[in-house]
Amino acid sequence: MYKPYVRLARLWVVRLLPDPGPARTLALSTLINTVGRGTWLTASALFLTRSVGLTVAQVGLGLTLTALVSLIASAPMGYLADRHGPRGLQLAALLASAACTAALVGVRSFPTFLVVGMLMAIADAANRGARGALIAGAVPAEQRVRTRAYLRAVTNVGISVGAVVAGVGLAADTRTAYVALILLDCATYLVAAAILLRLPVVPPVPAPSHGPRLIALRDRPFLAFTVLDGLMSMHFGLLNIALPLWIAERTTAPHWLISACMLVNTVMVVLFQVRASRGTEELAGAGRAARRAGVVIAVACLLFAASGGVPGPVAVVLLLAGALVHVVGELWHSAAGWGISFGLAPANAQGQYQGAYGMGMQLGSMVAPAVVTTLAVGWGVPGWLVLGVFFLLVGALVPPVVRWAEGTRVAVPLAA
Repeated sequence: MYKPYVRLARLWVVRLLPDPGPARTLALSTLINTVGRGTWLTASALFLTRSVGLTVAQVGLGLTLTALVSLIASAPMGYLADRHGPRGLQLAALLASAACTAALVGVRSFPTFLVVGMLMAIADAANRGARGALIAGAVPAEQRVRTRAYLRAVTNVGISVGAVVAGVGLAADTRTAYVALILLDCATYLVAAAILLRLPVVPPVPAPSHGPRLIALRDRPFLAFTVLDGLMSMHFGLLNIALPLWIAERTTAPHWLISACMLVNTVMVVLFQVRASRGTEELAGAGRAARRAGVVIAVACLLFAASGGVPGPVAVVLLLAGALVHVVGELWHSAAGWGISFGLAPANAQGQYQGAYGMGMQLGSMVAPAVVTTLAVGWGVPGWLVLGVFFLLVGALVPPVVRWAEGTRVAVPLAA
């Protein structure tokens, strides 16, 4: 009776997994690791305030400072991945992250939290830079963007599972429960590292005999794209920060709609991120996808703005439509960024270029909370309109910047 449904479920699972080989190994390692990440993201604020005793202001300051450290360390860590081999650096980063996570159990004050947090930020920067170089070295060029799409899909699955697991600890609300969640996160780093041992070693790239080392930070068109991509990434703050406050304070929609919008986003990413990445393997296609992303996210801002001051049922329809439109833009934006960052990086400097590309996302994460809350929540409808125009313009600037960068590739040294 249930066999057709079982076969259908298996079919969907197979479609969501990459083909056997390095891509599947990376996906499995990512899935395990992000389950732990989901538990920490969900439980961290309450652990630090209720168990450690930090104030909300201290937690916010600590997270801002650690994000800044991660941003600064991104390109240098990517450079180390090129010089010493990305698999080895990622294994070291995962083991260091496991040690730092375990050290959270001993945190009792703001200074110790800051020290552990900054060490974790450096390990996280190393992990990101090494992962980009590892994908570039272990996966054929035409499959790199598709692999990143698979990894993003499984990341959403892993974080969602971790959030559910964390809910058990949050319900208990005891130090023992929080410590158990921390140790679970620690264990996932170790298991993820063990799985990565199945990947072949990607040989390091020899250091140049002369010239600059961090050429990614001297590549002006690439940095221009990185800044644009970071500014575009502020749209993540729309769903995670601005929309919940907007729904609660400026609309007549029920508060459960906040979770519904998050669910729409998660399900769409898991099901359609790989499909949305088609055509972004080439620079021209990726640039067009970034432009489309700006247009679609601008439309989402209009729908969110229209949900204010209307009857509840109308607000629900507009907000759900906005969440659906927004995630389409999110899918195109992510795929475009991967295609452009891989396509513009010299073959022997993928690590530092992927690290530099990650700086944009870190910049967006740091700026987004203040910008989206001030405009969307503080200004109301005019603020949403300003945000829409902003994303439209940023998306429109990406294709010409990509063409500029593509035209200067001969001028960029291939040694790193």
